[in-house]
Amino acid sequence: MTQGFDLRRYQADDEDASIALWLKTWQLTYPSIDFAARLDWWRERWRGELLPNASVVVAEQDGELTGFVTIDGSGYLDQLVVAPAQWGSGLAATLVDQAKRLSPTGVTLKVNADNFRAIKFYERNGFAVTGEETNASGRAVLNMVWEP
Repeated sequence: MTQGFDLRRYQADDEDASIALWLKTWQLTYPSIDFAARLDWWRERWRGELLPNASVVVAEQDGELTGFVTIDGSGYLDQLVVAPAQWGSGLAATLVDQAKRLSPTGVTLKVNADNFRAIKFYERNGFAVTGEETNASGRAVLNMVWEP
């Protein structure tokens, strides 16, 4: 138990709750983008790219999935998703700490350059900007790294 959250490894029956949480958080973060229209793409990516290549740690509180983090063998953190009701609760930092534990030699990630809240969060948790690029959607993203 960590700050009222139970952490555990992802299980196959977590898929629907994980994808629903991804959709909810991204719609709230970027309301002008129709993420519901991207659900088939996301489910395919989740199943075909992330799950086969990453460790996924999920957080539950009172039996409800409230967040997850994915970290692959190279130390790339692809997804950190936390239920909006838990923003500011410490859950995101706990999940990032799990990613660091699973990749103790370093963690890299990409974050949308206009997601100032996320950037400040990662900086508070020891990440530094190492560069900028444009993602497949044409959005500017920052490359960030945490090194022990």
